[in-house]
Amino acid sequence: MGSFDFVTIFFLVAAVIIFLQLRNVLGRRTGHERPPVDPYAKRDGIETGDPADRDKVVTLPRRDGNQETENAFAAVDAFAPAGSQLNESLRAIVKADPSFDPKEFLNGARMAYEMIVVAFADGDRKTLKNLLSREVYEGFDAAISERESKGEVVKSSFVGIEKADIVSAEVKSQETNITLRIVSQLISATYDKAGNLVDGDAETVAEVNDLWTFARDVRSRDPNWKLIATESEG
Repeated sequence: MGSFDFVTIFFLVAAVIIFLQLRNVLGRRTGHERPPVDPYAKRDGIETGDPADRDKVVTLPRRDGNQETENAFAAVDAFAPAGSQLNESLRAIVKADPSFDPKEFLNGARMAYEMIVVAFADGDRKTLKNLLSREVYEGFDAAISERESKGEVVKSSFVGIEKADIVSAEVKSQETNITLRIVSQLISATYDKAGNLVDGDAETVAEVNDLWTFARDVRSRDPNWKLIATESEG
């Protein structure tokens, strides 16, 4: 098996592992939600009254709502200085969703970022559809379709995230929005159908600066956040 096949298999296995971790971290449960229709969600602990499901999941004890909120406020205060605008914004999210933990969210968002970048390069629409809002998915899908129509192929390697910070957060009606500034490193090269390099560099590590916004409807039974907006900072 050639080196290209080995690398391809490696990233496919890595993507599956990251996706399983992501569903457990970014889509965090409190023990009170019903599971969404998603096979990966069975990895999370949920409480269910369906006897058929009791051998498939780990049942978590019910939590005291007031204690959970106080613990969440403490997590926010440890994450952002008390009295700061970010602290107040994150506290507003806790009031709408007491299960929210900024540190856990940030860890999950970092994994989501890597998954989305890799899936876009690979043209993996299935993964993207699970992580993007409908509007953002349509934009990504159009870009992939244009690439495919030209016979272009992207070969990329995600080096890592150098820095990821929550820069703003807000609650709009029943939707919570969090914007991150992410600095990552990526090797990416695009080739035409004749194998000629048309964009990027297969040997150079490029720094990418992005502003990404994730959102979740707190009324939804689905505990997962989705990417609703992207902006490049150069």
